Amino acid sequence: MKPVALITLFAATSVAAQMPTAASVLRQLEATHHFTEVALSPDGTRAAWVEELYASGLDTGTARIHLQGLGAPITAAPSGRAASEGGIAWSPDGTRIAFLSDAAHAGQMQLYVASTAGGPARQLTHLTGYLTDARWSPDGSTLAVLFAENAPSGGGPLHPEPPATGVIGAAIHNQRLAVVPAAGGPARQLTPASLNVYEYDWSPDGRRFAFTAAPGPGDNNWWIAQLYTASIDDGTPHLVFKVTDPQGQIAMPRWSPDGSTLAFIQGLMSDEGFTGGDLYTVPAAGGAELDRTPGAHVSVSSLKWITPQSLDLTEYSGGGSQLVNFDLATGGGKLLWATDQDIHNGGNFSNFSWSRDGSSAAYIQADWSRPPEIRAGLIGAFRAVTNANAAQRPLWGKAESLTWENGGLAVQGWLVYPRDYDAGKKYPLIVSVHGGPANINDPHWPAGSFEPTLLSALGYFVFFPNPRGSYGQGEAFTRANVKDFGYGDLQDILAGLDRALRAVPAIDPSRLGITGWSYGGYMTMWAITQTHRFRAAVAGAGLSDWLSYYGENSIDQWMTPYFGDTIYNDRAVYARSGPINFIKNVQAPTLLVVGERDGECPAPQSFEYWHALETLGVPTRLVVYPGEGHMFAQTAHIRDVLERTAAWFNQYLR
Repeated sequence: MKPVALITLFAATSVAAQMPTAASVLRQLEATHHFTEVALSPDGTRAAWVEELYASGLDTGTARIHLQGLGAPITAAPSGRAASEGGIAWSPDGTRIAFLSDAAHAGQMQLYVASTAGGPARQLTHLTGYLTDARWSPDGSTLAVLFAENAPSGGGPLHPEPPATGVIGAAIHNQRLAVVPAAGGPARQLTPASLNVYEYDWSPDGRRFAFTAAPGPGDNNWWIAQLYTASIDDGTPHLVFKVTDPQGQIAMPRWSPDGSTLAFIQGLMSDEGFTGGDLYTVPAAGGAELDRTPGAHVSVSSLKWITPQSLDLTEYSGGGSQLVNFDLATGGGKLLWATDQDIHNGGNFSNFSWSRDGSSAAYIQADWSRPPEIRAGLIGAFRAVTNANAAQRPLWGKAESLTWENGGLAVQGWLVYPRDYDAGKKYPLIVSVHGGPANINDPHWPAGSFEPTLLSALGYFVFFPNPRGSYGQGEAFTRANVKDFGYGDLQDILAGLDRALRAVPAIDPSRLGITGWSYGGYMTMWAITQTHRFRAAVAGAGLSDWLSYYGENSIDQWMTPYFGDTIYNDRAVYARSGPINFIKNVQAPTLLVVGERDGECPAPQSFEYWHALETLGVPTRLVVYPGEGHMFAQTAHIRDVLERTAAWFNQYLR
């Protein structure tokens, strides 16, 4: 339920001569080079990365793979032809790169291999369906992929749901492990058709896989996935670890170098691919699992084995990230590097990559003060690999971290100042609540389908809180909103707002707005039923009624860990957090936007809220975007949402 990273094209009416015009904002953002992926060679000497391609500022839906030190891009497309390419995987010896491309047929990815010395790529597969996550065997002889045969689309519930006609639920296209000879030959599907495989790892000897899987449909059942191993010979799953904690999902299984142990992340996670929790290990042959980081005040976001007794971990810490070497014997961690931005390897929007021995890494640098660039080198001594955005400058103001306490919890958030801030003036402020709720607001260069940072360019403060339920403060903090949606977390946000008002007298307390997408959209709908402090609201892909939502969405498995039971057994716990049950308290003018085919936060939830406000005479508007899912893909729609958001707040807060 998190808003997803895409190119943002923002246009809004300038309200003062000193502010940038819509055209100037567009010109600068359209000139930004956007990197979506980075992969470091096993020896740490070369980086490869993916850059999305744009024409006249518009996303062309294509991408190219670039390799450090290689002049021409690595591509499967004939000269002059556009293709979408990515999913980089280095061969163990560093001489080849495997990747996915739709060069042969638009919209149908296939697996290719290219030499890192340059030259044409070689197509390995001729499959029909959805392919993702290519990985080399340790000896470089075989590639594995996740493959959903005949699947019309892929990418999880963030993408548009298929039209709901015919026999509902009859077609399940499970994602299976498949193996392909690197020298060429037919692909062989390995795991059973009855299981949907989410993530996997090769064993060090190349004879087995570890993977997380659950019965289909895949979009809904990630929250009940278990940990398995299977032989490359027959693919028969052997259960290694069955999750018994109803508030703990598992992700990122990784095999130790000696093959004896599996490590994974377990925690309360509201979204597939947005990972955070504690580090766990379990014997690869099966046995008792161990929580290696109990009580830690961080959230592990990715992991890499370094030796049989140590791992490198990326962790959300406070409002940023850190890289730690963790010793299994002592249970202690050594800080290697810290940054304000999000860094993680794997899952959704991976932006970090290790060398084989962990001594070096590459990452996509991007925060509120620095535009996207590729950096690589020894850990903590990174150097610039690209210089594509040297001409870019922030259109928004400075950002600072704020901390406060509420209900015995330490809470953190970020405050972005208006561009050209003048302490002698008064400014409106917009609270932006992140999706999830198990997620985090951290510094980033605006590049999202819903990006409130850009309101700073139009003269607003923008406050990004990380209330209870967020990552960055440990599992107890992430679980602190269980059976309590809208109560403790809203009080954390309001306490943070008070902290910002005390810190910056230039914020006008009479001109406050609130916005968010997904869980942030829900919190927007909820907040204005609980307080009249906000004079305007924009709810993106929100949730108005947990009771009706339970039967409408395509991912209801995520709800039980948070609410403790299904709606059919405990309606009361859902009803107490439903905005629609308090709708008569709303006074704030509210704009609602949603995708027509959103399976995570279906459009009827926004219809229900809009209909109530219309009936009650509260100024409101609902915009439903055709063909869009939870993650907007069409540039015109992304632009329109941002234009409407700015216009709505300008109308009611100026």
